[in-house]
Amino acid sequence: MLIKICGMIEQHIVDRAVALGADMCGFIFHPSSPRHVTAAQAVALDTRGMARVGVFVEQSEEEAARIAQEARLDFIQLHGGQSAVFTAGFATERIIRVLWPKRYASLAALQADIDALAPACGLYLLDAGMGSGMTLDWPSLAGLRFPHPWMLSGGLGPDNVRQALASCSPDGLDLNSRLESSPGRKSLERMEALFAALGKGSASVEDAL
Repeated sequence: MLIKICGMIEQHIVDRAVALGADMCGFIFHPSSPRHVTAAQAVALDTRGMARVGVFVEQSEEEAARIAQEARLDFIQLHGGQSAVFTAGFATERIIRVLWPKRYASLAALQADIDALAPACGLYLLDAGMGSGMTLDWPSLAGLRFPHPWMLSGGLGPDNVRQALASCSPDGLDLNSRLESSPGRKSLERMEALFAALGKGSASVEDAL
């Protein structure tokens, strides 16, 4: 089970995530987000072994490549309308493609995009809305077939994470707004409660891919 904590902006929160066993640290480069960081701010945060993931929404491939190099990213996570050939210089196994199930008229249509994007990514992430706190209909996702590991996001916190895992069995979790005391500010107490609710350690990123 991969654990990614997204929207990181403070070193003491990053340090606690490492101590708790998180695998991936997410930096959001979308300027309108309350969790936005610059490349300079991201590179100043010592992730101490956690994989560094950059979240990109509207940037060009050239800008994403520049930020990725400056921020020392290990993965890029693509939200929005990037084409299937968008790589920013990354190998496909280091690309996380985000899909939004609520935007699809049917699960068959969602499955078609999952299949179509298989050559263009190494991980999928199914989200309910970027930093919105909304959840997905988890049981409906159980019948989807994924060519690569997939992560679940959207409104996940200590109170519902076990239900989510039991409903659709993702390979990883992406946590964000439900671990915050206010927009952009992670709560140590909520992070600790999340890992206590999981009741088990995380897996290495390399083993999952």
